[in-house]
Amino acid sequence: MERYDIENPLLNFRKTLEQIIPLNDSEWQMISQRFNPMEVPKRTQLTKEGQIATSIYFINKGILRIFYTKEDVEITGFIFSEGLFASCYESFLLQTKSNQTLETLEDCALLAIDHSSLQTLYKEVPALHIIARVVAEQRFINGQRILSSHLLDSPEERYHQFSNQYPGLLQRVPQHIIASYLGITPVSLSRIRKRISRK
Repeated sequence: MERYDIENPLLNFRKTLEQIIPLNDSEWQMISQRFNPMEVPKRTQLTKEGQIATSIYFINKGILRIFYTKEDVEITGFIFSEGLFASCYESFLLQTKSNQTLETLEDCALLAIDHSSLQTLYKEVPALHIIARVVAEQRFINGQRILSSHLLDSPEERYHQFSNQYPGLLQRVPQHIIASYLGITPVSLSRIRKRISRK
C-alpha cells in the first residue's frame, strides 16, 4: 500500500487524482475548496441504514467498511483503506435511503464532499467526470470480483485472495469482520488460518 502523508491530506488527494488525469492549478483550486477535512473517531457511522448518504469520502488515514444488517447480523460488503473513496454509493448517487451502513473501523482522517457540491464541481471541472468514471469502474470491477469469488471459490481460496490483495489489513481489521467479508464464520476463519500456518 502506498504511504500517505497524514499531515498533508490535500497533497495525498491531489496525487491520487492525478494518477488518473493531470489537473492544472485552477482545476485543483476549485476541487480542493469543495472537499472538507474531517477527523472521525473509530466506530462512527457516517451513513446509517435507512438514511440518505449525503457525502462521499476520500480516505487519507484509517479504514472504513460497508455492512448490511440481516436478522441482527452484520454482513460486511466491502472494506476501504487509505487512498480510496468511500460511500454508500447507490444511496449517494440516487439520493435514496441506504440499505447499508458506512462505519469507521479506526480513527480516520477524511476529505468529504456533499452531493450538491459535487454536482456543482462537475460543472466547474469537466476533468472530474473522467475521475468519477474511473472510480466507478474500479468499484464495479471490485464488486464483480467479490461476487465471482463467493460463487466460484472455496473459503480458503477467498482468504488467500484477501491476504494477497490486502496484506496490510489482516492486522488492522478485526477477524470477525474479515470472516463476514469472506462469507464465513469466525470459527471457519480460525481453522483456515491454522491450516495455513501448519503448511
